[in-house]
Amino acid sequence: MNSPSPVMPSHLDELIAALRCLPGVGPKSAQRMAYHLLQRDRGGALHLAQALERAAANVMHCSRCNNFSEHEVCALCASMKRDAGLLCVVEMPADLLMMEQTQCYRGMYFVLMGRLSPLDGIGARELHLDRLVKRIQEQPHEGRLAEVILATNFTVEGDATAHYLATLLQAQGVKVSRIARGLPVGGELEQVDSGTLAQAVLERREMAA
Repeated sequence: MNSPSPVMPSHLDELIAALRCLPGVGPKSAQRMAYHLLQRDRGGALHLAQALERAAANVMHCSRCNNFSEHEVCALCASMKRDAGLLCVVEMPADLLMMEQTQCYRGMYFVLMGRLSPLDGIGARELHLDRLVKRIQEQPHEGRLAEVILATNFTVEGDATAHYLATLLQAQGVKVSRIARGLPVGGELEQVDSGTLAQAVLERREMAA
């Protein structure tokens, strides 16, 4: 007698499981999202699926700043209006957007796409810090790099990332500073108002070797 075949997950089960890849979404939240999309907003569900497919196929990392881009070099890095002598290092694309909203910084960027967190298995290799070092080493061909500004968050991981980067980058012979602690301890850039962040940038301090 043949044994019964294993029950295959339904399309609904697959959708719920797929939604759980989102940060902070557990089984119940994923279930609610799936039910809502299928019962209340099928058009939105189809649009979401199409947008995800297009983004996954076309969005890459800028070869210069590591931010998301649909081109090898993003528009910001390609702009001749930016100050190539300043390089601001941020954790995430949302932090870059907050920096831009301050309207007090006109330099270039490098986006880490994370922060050092050994407990989560995120080290220098996972943050592709070799690309940052390469960017700085290639800078003399494009103009003198006067300063690297570290704009990591004032969290335990952000502080550790800043100190690691300061040691790494000062070995390249560049001035390294960090935004001032006008930001709340434990705070993240994307949660801070632009005025506070602008003041922290203006009052940045050079990091000692």
